[in-house]
Amino acid sequence: MTNRLIDLDKVGMTYRAASGPVEALAGISLSVGAGEFVSLVGPSGCGKSTLLRIVAGLRPATVGTVTVASRTVTQPIPDIGMVFQAPILLKWRTILENVLLPAELAAKDAGALRGRAIELLEMAGLHGFAGKLPHELSGGMQQRASLCRALLLDPPLLLMDEPFGALDAMTRDDMALELLRIWGERDLAREARKTVLFVTHSITEAIFLSDRVVVMSPRPGRIAADLRVDLPRPRTVELRASEAFGRLNLEIFRTLTGRTAGTTAQ
Repeated sequence: MTNRLIDLDKVGMTYRAASGPVEALAGISLSVGAGEFVSLVGPSGCGKSTLLRIVAGLRPATVGTVTVASRTVTQPIPDIGMVFQAPILLKWRTILENVLLPAELAAKDAGALRGRAIELLEMAGLHGFAGKLPHELSGGMQQRASLCRALLLDPPLLLMDEPFGALDAMTRDDMALELLRIWGERDLAREARKTVLFVTHSITEAIFLSDRVVVMSPRPGRIAADLRVDLPRPRTVELRASEAFGRLNLEIFRTLTGRTAGTTAQ
């Protein structure tokens, strides 16, 4: 892999709990190339979200090393955008003011970035909603605003923790297509795209979005499989009905569940 942006080397994480130590992650070695879209799937509690926070520098690993853009991560790194399952918009601020929040926190001139914020909102289909308050928007629209906020400072790396998990199925599909459009699937060469590390419980969503799907084992989370998604881009809804999509879906399902051909659920 060339132009690696993220490198994890034998990363482990153990929590201290009242009942004793809890090993959340063990032996995670993973590289993500610049411009790649990589999804993490695995059972609840396997450490997917913890791994995302370790990459961001929000939580130190117990063992192992984390490198982002050739720099060892020892503290929160500034050049990232983070999107969580809930939009986490400040209810007393307008949508535009929420999108501009990273500029204020980074002590940058928010006024100078106002034009970019408006462009992002328009690109995300939120034209005319800049002056609205969060409660005046639907859940899907709020999540689009949250994505705009993460993109405001043009970070090379996006970390996304189940960003569509709370949405209904149709809105979730729309958001997946919107994310790929904003990511630049149709218009940009890979080296010009942002690098995305995306956490999801949905196998279908992971395949549809990603260049690679990393499957994690139950706690302590380990990498059970790292599968390349050799499906054409731009992705279309019709692609989900293809034989290749179905085969990969089944392979990931069997890796997650340990079921083999002909096995039925008990």
